[in-house]
Amino acid sequence: MENKELEINELLKIRRDKLLALQEEGRDPFQIVKYDKTNNSEEILNSFEKFEGKVISLAGRIMAKREMGKASFCNIQDLEGRIQIYVKTDEVGEEAYNQFKKYDIGDIIGVKGEVFKTHRGEISVKARELILLSKSLQILPEKWHGLKDTDLRYRQRYVDLIVNPDVKKTFITRSKIISFIRNFLEKRGFLEVDTPILNVIAGGASARPFITHHNTLDIALYLRIAPELYLKRLIVGGLEKVFEIAKNFRNEGISIKHNPEFTMIEIYEAYKDYHDMMNLTEELISTAAKDVLGSEKIIYQEKEIDLSTPWKRISMLDSIKEYSGVDFNKVETDEDARMTARQHKISVKDSDTWGEVVNLFFEEKVEKNLIQPTFIYDYPVEGSPLTKKKPSNPRLTERFEVFIAGWEFGNAYSELNDPIDQKERFVKQVEARNAGDEEANMMDDDFVNALEYGMPPTGGLGIGIDRLIMLLTDSYSIRDVLLFPTMKPRE
Repeated sequence: MENKELEINELLKIRRDKLLALQEEGRDPFQIVKYDKTNNSEEILNSFEKFEGKVISLAGRIMAKREMGKASFCNIQDLEGRIQIYVKTDEVGEEAYNQFKKYDIGDIIGVKGEVFKTHRGEISVKARELILLSKSLQILPEKWHGLKDTDLRYRQRYVDLIVNPDVKKTFITRSKIISFIRNFLEKRGFLEVDTPILNVIAGGASARPFITHHNTLDIALYLRIAPELYLKRLIVGGLEKVFEIAKNFRNEGISIKHNPEFTMIEIYEAYKDYHDMMNLTEELISTAAKDVLGSEKIIYQEKEIDLSTPWKRISMLDSIKEYSGVDFNKVETDEDARMTARQHKISVKDSDTWGEVVNLFFEEKVEKNLIQPTFIYDYPVEGSPLTKKKPSNPRLTERFEVFIAGWEFGNAYSELNDPIDQKERFVKQVEARNAGDEEANMMDDDFVNALEYGMPPTGGLGIGIDRLIMLLTDSYSIRDVLLFPTMKPRE
């Protein structure tokens, strides 16, 4: 190990010495401010007949190099892929060729030359001019093994993107999916808006917030846990169809499904309910898969998932009955609910209500079985402080969550627009918070005031963007779809 470190240190010193020599010769690559590219690697490789014999200019990072006397080859990598460059003394001149021989793997170069095919049939560019655009002072991971250490990959994403083409593809796909979602909604008349990230009250979801302090105002502020309450204020104000692709922050655990900073989309439409939000959800996700991936049938972690519509829809109580045989419609009291849970070896507290037990039962007995897209609807009122109650059963709310591959991907309501009911629910949340529940909602008097001006019947929907990207790129961990996931600093 010690010998390897000495070898690496010597190689790093050689690279710095090369840079110093270039600077002393007046060839400092870091003084170059631009390079005019005419094409990229993918264009040349996909349309050789169009470019054969033409002089073009490319730029990219040297990923491989083979020297053979008076002629050499290298492969450069740009955003679209890799292409071979043929460098010959007779074409570029002896001085330029000798400079090229000093280039290292990882250096970024500009190449002007003629498109041709080698005797082996490989599409290449015969260099006429070469220029070093940036000197790499670090050493890329070894060619055949690449960057495999996942912790290092997340910390040094810039290296990960260079040496692992599938990683670059994932993030290009992420960008395309988000762009598709934005266009999908705008074509349907939705208005994209921005709401505050720094909030006086942490609201819109049940989560522990990050807290900061504003010096001038001398007040505590909370990083947004959800944009919901601001978006519904806009519905009150007459913006009938709004959405926000929002960065949210929750001071909670880190796992393959959770990162403290994450992206979600929230969508609100006046005069609609949660059934309309189901229609919107399945159409949005299925068409995103078809548009970006080319198919509504995908593979996620070796499971085939069919995103084509319509998706299964089943109430929470019916799903529990289907997977456990327990019918909570026949369980009347909180005590009976707790007893039923214990009979099925589900841990409950003596204070748990009927609705809280139903939620626990669902999480334990049902959730893991929901591999194909499934809407679970009509949730107990206890866990849904911002949702309309079902007129036919006040124990339940008009809420759904969508599950795919055993995970929850979206959450939607027929939004509560009764200011009196909303204030009563906030009071209960405050009581829970005062009793030690750090994730309970805070009182938001201004939001209640907004509802008192009148909010139309409204459907609201939130979808976890990062989880959706995981699904559509077959990524195991949320860190695989975040360019720079939250990491504990190395000592």
